[in-house]
Amino acid sequence: RLFYEPVTTPCGHTFCLKCLERCLDHNPKCPLCKEGLSECLAMRKYCKTVLMEELIARYLPEELTERRKIYEEEIAELSNLNKNVPIFVCTMAYPTVPCPLHIFEPCYRLMIRRCMETGTKQFGMCISDPVKGFADYGCILEIRNVEFFADGRSVVDSIGKRRFKVIQHSQRDGYNTADIEYIEDQKVQGQEYAALLVLHDSVYDQAYVWFNSLKQALKSRILSHFGPMPAKDPDPQANPNGPAWCWWVLAVLPLENRAQLPFLAMKSLKDRLNGIRRVLT
Repeated sequence: RLFYEPVTTPCGHTFCLKCLERCLDHNPKCPLCKEGLSECLAMRKYCKTVLMEELIARYLPEELTERRKIYEEEIAELSNLNKNVPIFVCTMAYPTVPCPLHIFEPCYRLMIRRCMETGTKQFGMCISDPVKGFADYGCILEIRNVEFFADGRSVVDSIGKRRFKVIQHSQRDGYNTADIEYIEDQKVQGQEYAALLVLHDSVYDQAYVWFNSLKQALKSRILSHFGPMPAKDPDPQANPNGPAWCWWVLAVLPLENRAQLPFLAMKSLKDRLNGIRRVLT
């Protein structure tokens, strides 16, 4: 392929920016001379090769246009949040709940970088499955901030956005992907809604009492990681994912991932509230 977005390393070697980044995912050294490039990894700043870029644009305009077209098609494909959505297989994640991540594997370095590059800043989180590789339900996470380190690792500050069901499991460049459809709670009306309000307020109060009964040291750890318990919702059906406090409580309850997963798949707020009540009782 033609050089695209050429950059030159401090040791004087020129690469396509994306090619160099892929190499540095595996080894923080120049692919040619093996000189350390830790500073580039920490700062994420590369020296753009302006002269080469100008020469390519002047003498190879048709090839450059074709190369740019390929790149734009790749970005458009990677930006699709319904098909081939990148999946991080790790922990349980919930809507509205913070999910900090330590990124060190090369495949996930690539995945996070692509999420940032496309501008979506979003990817799916699923727990592992011994048969399929990852579970059939998960949560979309949105990246709020990324802190990079000199050895290529990073810490990602993300938060849950939407629930989804996996339609098809797949892979791309070493990380998992999936075709997905989004899940929303089914709304109720009339007497069912009135009963739901009573149940909602009752379980909220029960959860509030439970949390405040914990030892101070444990409460402090929960608050530092997840933040304070969200307030009670005036309308528990206002958000398609249901009340934020429900997800906060599920995140802090001492449940195994397999016990948490059914709550993520539920489309009935009533069933979710009754499930939380059973755990708290």
